Amino acid sequence: MLKKGIIGKVLLLAVLLMVLATGLALPTCRPAEGIPRGWSGVTVIDDALFLGSMDGELVAIDKTTRQRLWPDVLFKQKKSGGFGCGQGDQAVAIYGTPAVTPELVYITGYNGKMYAVNTETGALRWVYPREDEVDPIVGGPVVAGDKVYFGGSDGKLYALDAATGDELWVFESGDKIWGTPAVNGETLYIGSFDKKLYALNVADGSSKWQFETEGAVVSTPLVCDDTVYVGSFDRYLYALNEADGSLRWKYQADNWFWARPLADNGIIYAGSVDGTVHALTADKGEKVAVFDLESPVNSSPVLAGGNVIVAVDAGQVYSLSVNPRQKKPLVNLEEEIYAPLAASDGVVYIHSADDVLYAIDAQSGAILWSLELESE
Repeated sequence: MLKKGIIGKVLLLAVLLMVLATGLALPTCRPAEGIPRGWSGVTVIDDALFLGSMDGELVAIDKTTRQRLWPDVLFKQKKSGGFGCGQGDQAVAIYGTPAVTPELVYITGYNGKMYAVNTETGALRWVYPREDEVDPIVGGPVVAGDKVYFGGSDGKLYALDAATGDELWVFESGDKIWGTPAVNGETLYIGSFDKKLYALNVADGSSKWQFETEGAVVSTPLVCDDTVYVGSFDRYLYALNEADGSLRWKYQADNWFWARPLADNGIIYAGSVDGTVHALTADKGEKVAVFDLESPVNSSPVLAGGNVIVAVDAGQVYSLSVNPRQKKPLVNLEEEIYAPLAASDGVVYIHSADDVLYAIDAQSGAILWSLELESE
């Protein structure tokens, strides 16, 4: 049974789901009170940090000097004339974490477009589609080889030429796709609101197998040691055979699994909207520990400083370990956290719902620096 402190968070998340699902975020003049304008995580490449801001901008930061590498790239869309709004442009909500290569940064917008930006200069290289747009995009892109992939609320998974943005193939599921794809070798894995996880051939989008759950699959899959781990809104975490999609085990929590699970030393860590993190054996799904964090976990955890670092919606950040079993509070940012975490060289990067980027020492929890991203 959910704690009273979590119920409000779950209800807020349910409202967010409805707003996104019905597209109401597009025509309104301003975001609804208490609902994030995006939850882009941070991508760390060498000495640079890339993320989408709450103002609809792609931000590139030198992680040492904290200076912008180039002026923020603002993405805009046309306002509708309804709901008392005037005509004009408005910023694009960015929910997905950017994918970065030495040449290009790829970022998706809730306006139904993907953008490719020069990594060195911030200059726009291409946009897909060239004209019009697909349905709203909630998940982030992933780059593998010479292709970039993303899913849309139209239920389609798109494969584009990473250099040119030309469409190569499209796979259609039975309902909305909100998650970020995962690619391992020649196979791409993506979940859908049609309650299925799909394994697709990266060459042409043909189906290799599919696995059906009892709820929407929004979590980004984790592929580790020939097993695919994925959470579902049916409250189960599934471990599937990578080769054929057969079930190896499943584990039930008290609420949704939204965040991408994490593997470390034979243990799978899976955060749930029920306010807990479940530590399970990777091979059999046997419970090793359950950490009660008293607030929903929608932000994907990371490994840093030898421990598992987890953030909860209410703003607390924890370091978890199973040997010995320990839940160590690191810091309370007192700002809501929805974005997946990122880590590099013992530092954890967190993008809060107040549009502040934090760098936190993974061992001590000290805030090394913070940077407000809001445009002046």
